[in-house]
Amino acid sequence: MKISQIWLFVLLLIALPSAFAEQVNVRVAGVPPEGVLVLQVYDNPNSFGDFRNPVLETRFPIRPDGVYRLNGVPVGSVAVLAYLDANGNGALDRTFIGIPKEPIGLSNDYRPKGPPSFQRASFGVSAGQVQTMDIAMYEVLGDAGQWGVGIGVIGRSSPYEGSDSSVTQVIPAITYFGERLQWVGPSLRYGLWGSDQFRFAVNATYRVGAYEESDSPILAGLGDRDGTLMAGVGFVYDGPERIDVDFRYQHDMLDRFGGGTAELRVSKGFQTGNVSWGPSIGASWLSSGMANYDFGVPTWAATPLRPAYDVGSTITMEAGIGGMLEITEHWRLVLDLNAEYLGDDISDSPIVDEDYVLKGFAAITYTF
Repeated sequence: MKISQIWLFVLLLIALPSAFAEQVNVRVAGVPPEGVLVLQVYDNPNSFGDFRNPVLETRFPIRPDGVYRLNGVPVGSVAVLAYLDANGNGALDRTFIGIPKEPIGLSNDYRPKGPPSFQRASFGVSAGQVQTMDIAMYEVLGDAGQWGVGIGVIGRSSPYEGSDSSVTQVIPAITYFGERLQWVGPSLRYGLWGSDQFRFAVNATYRVGAYEESDSPILAGLGDRDGTLMAGVGFVYDGPERIDVDFRYQHDMLDRFGGGTAELRVSKGFQTGNVSWGPSIGASWLSSGMANYDFGVPTWAATPLRPAYDVGSTITMEAGIGGMLEITEHWRLVLDLNAEYLGDDISDSPIVDEDYVLKGFAAITYTF
């Protein structure tokens, strides 16, 4: 290799860091006079979606002039998170549902009311330029948590013989996010114990009724299967790479059928533009009381065309996809769709014609 080629190679090595790592000066407002401020840089929307695995993290003692220099920021689209490490534990403290408890600030003065959008917080870093930006700190939950109001609909398809009517119900879409309490549409969860990744909680859900006997001739005489309130306990594990595990047991609190269900669901989170979304798979155990309430035929209701049928306890499988579109910082569209495979124990019932049920929830809300 010629001397000139060696020198060219050395110059390229020297130039590479400046081409791929630049300086950003961040002016931070709203911090106390003392403490530790942490600045994180993200270049991946999925990591930014739950404020984990930044590409760069730097800790600073709070400066009187409020200006902090970030070196080694990658060229391209990035977003900056600032948080006050109030207790000095080296981590961003979160509530039982993953919302930051310590004051934070985001680039572009972005203040999301739900999962943060990388697209709204990101800005471009150019090679060879020193950039300056402003961040104002704030508390996500404020003094009274986040409230939202709107309108929603829940529903499920009908798997019953001769029935082409789905069950749908319009409901007020009220949301609330506090340090321990989460209320989203038909579901409530209250955290009892846990950490940033593992949480134990009590929960409650409104369950839509399975059918009305007028939906099909095969159902005549069985009586309506009304909705009920399910409540119980469960735990959530927030794993790496936005993989979450959710287990819960719920019991029929209104004693419609005197049984319960245990559910295990695994989901994976993604972010595309202003949409936070993710697929999920799960399995549910249904007690015999619950399975027979929806799909069985009691002895007293048996006919020559509808023999008695005892489902017993059974297991169903489920796959779905859910997401949230951030229309603005205050308006959100939430959608959750699932397909449940019923299995032979249920599909062999004389009143059942399909081996699956489609169900979902959709709502549009305004968060204060």
